[in-house]
Formats: sequence, structure tokens, C-alpha cells
Amino acid sequence: MTKASQRITAMIFCVFLAGFGLLHILLPDRTFSPVENRNLSQLPAFSWASLLDGSYTANLEKYLEDQFPLRDNWMGLKTRYERLLGKQEFHGVYLCGDRLIHQIEDTSRGAQNTGYLRALTELTDIPVYVGLIPTAAEVWKEQLPAGAENFDQAAWLEQVRGSVPGAVWVDVAGALTNHRDEAVFYRTDHHWTSLGAYYGYAALMTAMGETPAPLGAGETVSEDFYGTLYSTSGVHWVEPDTIERYIPTGSVTVEDVERGETHGLYVDRFLGEKDKYASFLGGNAPLYIVRNPDAAADRKLLVVRDSYSDSLAPFLSQYFSEIHLLDLRYYRTSVAQYAQENGMDQIFVCYSVDNFVKDMDAIFMGR
Repeated sequence: MTKASQRITAMIFCVFLAGFGLLHILLPDRTFSPVENRNLSQLPAFSWASLLDGSYTANLEKYLEDQFPLRDNWMGLKTRYERLLGKQEFHGVYLCGDRLIHQIEDTSRGAQNTGYLRALTELTDIPVYVGLIPTAAEVWKEQLPAGAENFDQAAWLEQVRGSVPGAVWVDVAGALTNHRDEAVFYRTDHHWTSLGAYYGYAALMTAMGETPAPLGAGETVSEDFYGTLYSTSGVHWVEPDTIERYIPTGSVTVEDVERGETHGLYVDRFLGEKDKYASFLGGNAPLYIVRNPDAAADRKLLVVRDSYSDSLAPFLSQYFSEIHLLDLRYYRTSVAQYAQENGMDQIFVCYSVDNFVKDMDAIFMGR
């Protein structure tokens, strides 16, 4: 390479860097990335103390990374390049044809939380039903790339079943596996679909000795849902999901106890936002109380749950006159005591396996 060509290359590189530096100055900082579905780092406040202890430079590095001009475009380009090189795993998410399936990477609290679950059955005389939901990595494991690391959820569920003899087991795993040829999980999100939630509801009704109501006709309320796996993987060329509803709000009311608000089964404003799954009930909250004066049975159900129950609740509302949806991540209380004080007829522990094996708040089931 001649000196002239070296100079031209150096000049182009300098112009490139200067251009991005100028863009960084001219473009306003973003507070939220809808593509990644997370808050972005902001410019840290300077102090000599933070400079000396290293926190300022660390936070400044995060800020520059998050506010890099055209960050979303570059991330998508990087992922496409890696895909061309044959990569199939992106930030813990596998690309399996036209769908995304995430790994279970942390199982550190599985045994401990099983112990808390067993303690719950010993602390209360109220019947306890347990329905742990396998993820798509188990139900659709044949779609994973050859050699992909995958936690054996089926074997683990059998182990839990044998470790909690005081509970009534709800075979959610069997129900989903029997319908693996249907769209029981979203392709871009970790949650089950409304159809998957219906099969979970049917498994609970069967365990309770009741006949599940037929599914009925669904209504498509969104055709452009991009979920959490789309955000975290950087795989931004897959087609969006659709969101269906099968249960009309009717006479059902949902009380958000923390916010002091009451609404129907769905909050439609979320359909215009990134987190469209939050349109079920209204997203994560410490405690929802769902009431239906026209329910099939005058019974109260306590659901100790994660976000999978958001799309399950509409089906449950057709049978139970009152459902308390308790999220221990935000409402830290003794489950047995809460059930007793609120006159619950039954308790349903409903978590995804992924959340259950790493949940740090399951201790409240054992108190």
C-alpha cells in the first residue's frame, strides 16, 4: 500500500469517527429502547469520588454504548452478520427456523423453592394445586439446533411432583406437549399464547374434577407483536406474532389493588405499545383481584403466579367468582396466611419452570 493510499484510508477513518461523534452530539439521548424493551443509560453526573472509585468511567462507558448513534440498526446488522457465519444462538436465544426459543440458564434455586412449595402444603388445610409450565425449549425441543444446551425440564418436573406429595399435580406439561403442533407459545416472546393458556386452564379444571369449557372462537387484537426474545436476541428479521383473545370482558372486573384502579380483563392501550402482552390484565402488578358475578361457581381461587397467568386469568374468570393473583416478587407476604385471611377455597401455584428455578421470593410460600 502506498503512502497516499494510507493517508486516504486514515482520512476516511477519521471522517467516519468524527461523523459519529457529531451525531452523538446532535442527536438527543434516548431514555428507552423499544427494540430492546429496556431503559437506556443516561449521562452520569461527574464527581471526583466517582472518578477515583471507577464508577464514573464504568457508567460513562455504559452511557456511550447505549446512546451510540443508530444503535438499533448496528445491532441488527451485527446479528445478521453472525447469522451468515452460521451462528444460531444469540444472547441465550436460539433461532429455530422462524421462531425464537430461549435457554434456561439458571436453575440454582430449583431445589430450595421446591422445599418452600412442600412447606406450603404443610402450612395450610386449603387444597394446593401445582401447575409448573414448561417453556418452549421443552415442548418444542426437537426444533432446537443440534447440540444445543437444554435443561431437561420433563425430568425435573417429575422430580418436583414426587417431592410435593401434599399437592394436587396439574399436568400442564402434558397438556402443552399433546398440542405441540399448535401455536401454544409465541414465536418472538417467552410467554405462552392465549391458546397455550387455554390448555393450561383445561389441565387445572381436569385436576379439580371439573369439565373445561370449550375454547370458542378467538378474536385477533394485534398482528404486530414483537416480544421479549425479539428484543434480547437482536434477531430482528422474524415476522411478528399475533395476539388473540377468546374471553370477552362481560361482567368481569379486575381490581389493581396497588394502584386503586378497576378495569376489565384487558387494557387496550398496551396494544399500541411495545409490550403488547401487558394488554392482558394490565401487566405486572403485586395483586390483582378478578371478580365475575356470573361465574359458574361461587368459589375463590388464589393464584401464586408469574406473568404467564396474565393470559390465563380470562379463562379462569369464567369458572371462579373471585380470583386473587398474587405476585410474590412485588407482594411479599405469607401465602398460607393470605389464603386464610381472604377466605380462599383453593390455591393454585402457577409458574413457568424458567421463573420457578431462579425465583428469589418463593420463600413466602414456606412461611
